[in-house]
Amino acid sequence: MSRNEILLSGRVRNLEPLRHTPAGIPLLSFELAHESRQTEAQHDRTVQLDLSVMVLGDLAVEMARLEQDQPVLVKGFLTRRSVKSASVVLHATAYKTDLE
Repeated sequence: MSRNEILLSGRVRNLEPLRHTPAGIPLLSFELAHESRQTEAQHDRTVQLDLSVMVLGDLAVEMARLEQDQPVLVKGFLTRRSVKSASVVLHATAYKTDLE
């Protein structure tokens, strides 16, 4: 079975201006700053991470309205930044800003 689905909340950081690929597809990039408490081996720990997020198409245009430091829940999948890179990036396929 092959599965790659991520659901991660955090705050929008380093939101770049909306741009377009050479093919004219809207593209948005930002970092998702996540912090939470998790239980591992019966011990609580604080988890902090910054994850690069990439959004394409109509969703990129919609998410370009996000603001710096805004809380957001992002759904998507993980992949390499490029064929020659080992860096991981979250490609967003959906999001939610009303997190209460």
